[in-house]
Amino acid sequence: MRLMVVKLHTVEYREALEIQQRLLRLRQQGAIEDTLLLLEHPSVITIGRGGDEEHVVASPQFLQQQDVQIYKTNRGGDVTYHGPGQIVGYPVVDLRQQTRDVHDFIRKIEEIFIRLLQCEYGIAATRDAEHRGVWVGESKIVAVGCAIKRWVSMHGFAFNVNTRLESFAWIIPCGIHDKGVTSLQELVGRPCNVAEVTDQVCCYFADTFQMQLEVIERAELYRMIGGEPDGYSPAKLDQSKYESAERHGAGSHDYAQAVSPHHL
Repeated sequence: MRLMVVKLHTVEYREALEIQQRLLRLRQQGAIEDTLLLLEHPSVITIGRGGDEEHVVASPQFLQQQDVQIYKTNRGGDVTYHGPGQIVGYPVVDLRQQTRDVHDFIRKIEEIFIRLLQCEYGIAATRDAEHRGVWVGESKIVAVGCAIKRWVSMHGFAFNVNTRLESFAWIIPCGIHDKGVTSLQELVGRPCNVAEVTDQVCCYFADTFQMQLEVIERAELYRMIGGEPDGYSPAKLDQSKYESAERHGAGSHDYAQAVSPHHL
């Protein structure tokens, strides 16, 4: 099996969501191969299915000053933060070509980082019996939250590499009150080369899922999905109300809502 990998660098959350939605439909139709998007987001907070808006603890005024958008989305999990220095991965993978087992798929994503951290950095990372993701001691280093639509995945993982950990104080990460958050930079004591770590993620992903890696350029991705996203950026959202992504091309169940901080 082939895995098409696209390294997109920094992408607004809304744009990445639209790309995922187009890839999802094409993969469901069997028109493209499994695809992994790797990127960073500007600072943004997302709330998963069943997530609690009360877990966003920063004041509305502060978030507006920081130009931080908040999105409700259809991934699993609760509240999380994305921002510079964090590698975000969105695998659009047909589980029918794997094991048709959602739990196995999630465990394999966790396994990628458990192996990567041990083999590349000598860091002993583990799973937690109660909470998804990858942990070093009592601190999470990789958040995992996916959605599965007709056996095809979207959303994915967030790996804290050089992430500014102070930003997690804006939320209760994943709704977990009694555990912390860490980063690769904090654990190794120096900033890490994000491009090099991204390459490591590619290799470990392909190896864990037993796929043949093929890196493609942004232009090829846009050709695959029928053109560039429409450029509807979070900065353009009406801050006085919820804004549904459905009117911008999402299916009835593939959505994200931008939430005005005044509604939290």
